[in-house]
Amino acid sequence: MKIFTCAQGSPEWHAARAGVITASMFETARAKLKTGPNKGLPTSAAADYAFRLAVERISGEPLDNGYETWQMQRGHELEPEARMEHEIQTGLVVQRAGFVATDDGMFGCSADGLIGSDSGAEYKCFIAPEKLRSIHIDGDASDIFAQVQGCMWITGRRSWHIGLYCPALRPAGKQLWWREFQRDDNYIESLEADMWAFKLLVDEYEDALRNKAA
Repeated sequence: MKIFTCAQGSPEWHAARAGVITASMFETARAKLKTGPNKGLPTSAAADYAFRLAVERISGEPLDNGYETWQMQRGHELEPEARMEHEIQTGLVVQRAGFVATDDGMFGCSADGLIGSDSGAEYKCFIAPEKLRSIHIDGDASDIFAQVQGCMWITGRRSWHIGLYCPALRPAGKQLWWREFQRDDNYIESLEADMWAFKLLVDEYEDALRNKAA
């Protein structure tokens, strides 16, 4: 794997991600239509994502010029606090990673931290009540399962820590909810197959764009 130590949200980070199928989008990329005559084909969201990546492969730059929503900016700003809180609560040393890609550069993940030689960390800074309730009350982190397992696939690690950081809950001592997830090789095998199939769709769009341009 290749590790880019640039700060998340920086121009270097956006450049490293351009044209790369990232773990945060794995769930979107593998989504298929469930009904109708086109059942089993990629959803429009998956197709749009594949097309965006094809354009980025050609340009070598992010299609959105690195635009970030305020939620993304907030997450990047709070990440150092979340990492520090995680280290305090666990006694672990979390090494900042920035962006990690497979050797071929086809797949990547914005790993918020690497722990020792066999684990890693991802921090979420949700403020949406439904997401906070789902995790804090129900203990349900299924929404980010594909991303977590994808990080382990890309880095080859055996476990991954997920931290939900919400400073507003500090008065209750619940500013950081965290759990350690173990690698699920069966799930990763299925995920990898889906991602390689999605990569072919990106290839298809790239070839179509280059041929039309010619």
